[in-house]
Amino acid sequence: MAYTLITANRNYSSWSLRPWVLMKALGIAFTDRVEPFTKPVNYEDFRSFSPTGQVPLLIDGERSIWDSLGIALYLADRHDGVWPQDEAARAWAQCAVAEMHSGFSTLRNDCTMNVGVRVKPKAMSAALQKDVGRLAELWAQGLDSFGGPWLAGPDFSAVDAFFAPVAFRVRTYGLEVGAAGQAWVDRMLAHPAMQQWEAEALAEDWREASHEAELAACGAVLADYRTA
Repeated sequence: MAYTLITANRNYSSWSLRPWVLMKALGIAFTDRVEPFTKPVNYEDFRSFSPTGQVPLLIDGERSIWDSLGIALYLADRHDGVWPQDEAARAWAQCAVAEMHSGFSTLRNDCTMNVGVRVKPKAMSAALQKDVGRLAELWAQGLDSFGGPWLAGPDFSAVDAFFAPVAFRVRTYGLEVGAAGQAWVDRMLAHPAMQQWEAEALAEDWREASHEAELAACGAVLADYRTA
């Protein structure tokens, strides 16, 4: 079984991070292929390898698996550990993953992912406060219900991977997610796979103007640790 996972820029691509960190954390081997964002819309370029013109994309032989959730479901049919073994934890994790995949739109828009910077956000809207409050509630629920230290119990699973981009966002924007949530964020940021992603993000020397403009719209950049 020889997988290739196609992802985009480490600094920007939150959707790419999810299957990448899941596969790294579970020890699922893959060839790592980066196709960077080079313009505001990369659809036509990415259509050469992805049916949706988007990343991430998992290639398994002649088969292409698209969308971060589609990839997680595909891997779960072939590898242990994608979902928790405990039935209650698994049900909760799958609901939380679905909620992350389809929700938190204000968080995505107002706190765009950029791993290598620290930002003083603009005044938080009521909608953003609602999203952040829901994060704190959801994470605390999982940690309390299943005993931690990961969101659905003792082992890293897909639910941790799907909230991995949010861990970076919490640090970038200084978001308040409660004591339990912050403990999980700290654990996530210390995970070797997350450390590798961050190191590669800081080493990137390309910038894409529209992504940088989105960042500037989110607030004032206090520090930029990316390579010049």
